[in-house]
Amino acid sequence: MEENANEEAKKKIDEAWKEAVSREKDASQGPNQAQVPEVTFGIFLSGLMMEALVSLGDLENPISKKKDINLNNAKFIIDTLGMLKDKTRNNLSKDEAEGLEAVLYDLRTRFVGKKKL
Repeated sequence: MEENANEEAKKKIDEAWKEAVSREKDASQGPNQAQVPEVTFGIFLSGLMMEALVSLGDLENPISKKKDINLNNAKFIIDTLGMLKDKTRNNLSKDEAEGLEAVLYDLRTRFVGKKKL
């Protein structure tokens, strides 16, 4: 009989824990929570591109609210994208490879234009 009481207590604790976890999960995914987008190569690529555009002074820095040029950081990001292109050769879909090539071309062109100033 004592064994049955222990099992019942364990079940109640387990159910209470499951309910608490479920409430926490529901609260963290409430209507005011922003949905996190699915991680894709395109989103990763656009994040690096945006950072490079901020470094080139083509976009406002979201923190300082100013357009500052940091060519060293821009070059680092462009070189990183170039390395990524080399390391992922033949492992990207056609669209991903074309997107990476287009981003690299655009950023390199902008960098050369800023470097001449």
